[in-house]
Amino acid sequence: MLALKLGLSLVSTPILGKWMPDDESSLEAWYQYREGITLNGTDVERWDDQSTNSVDMAQGVAGKQPAYSNGVLTFVSSARDFLQASEQISLSGEFTIGIKISPVLGASGTFLGDNTDSGERFKINDDDTLLIAIGGSSKNFDLDSGTWGDDYLVITRDSSDLISLWKNGVLQADSETLAGTSLIDAISVRFNNVDNFDGTIEEIQIYSSTSSDLTANINDRLSNL
Repeated sequence: MLALKLGLSLVSTPILGKWMPDDESSLEAWYQYREGITLNGTDVERWDDQSTNSVDMAQGVAGKQPAYSNGVLTFVSSARDFLQASEQISLSGEFTIGIKISPVLGASGTFLGDNTDSGERFKINDDDTLLIAIGGSSKNFDLDSGTWGDDYLVITRDSSDLISLWKNGVLQADSETLAGTSLIDAISVRFNNVDNFDGTIEEIQIYSSTSSDLTANINDRLSNL
């Protein structure tokens, strides 16, 4: 049995012949399932970016490190768990974000945000609404039906600034226009160290492009984690 201990970095082996996020030249950051995790006991001290950009997420304060088990990071808002990068991801045009996530119902919180500049976040706003804020402007995205669960989400912005949401491979009817440069440098927090996320995250992919093929590949990968 693999022992979990201080400083242990967990790695996995890619499946040969399968599409992988790092096949894409527009990959900005990839926080991969079961990969690049450094533990402090059973809590996450680092989650290293598996793209070539090395936008690694870390948390040096033990009491604010998310718990880890079998590829799943658990963030607790009351403990103010979050991971912080030393640099920003800047998405000025098209983008695609894929995430495997399970929010706690009844809790709101930012799962991706910027802890350096205000007005930047991707947030579970309530049990059936996603909020996206870019450059201080925000829009709500309502689910077609039901509530959040153990989900995989894909969020895209095209060249006309139209933002669309896929939940578990299904395109949701609510789309909104939101321009500006989206800034990301943290998981489970926004400026200034507030609005932490409650729930679990298994993988995050961030790209500076969008296409139907990319969306389909992300949905396929996340559905099989």
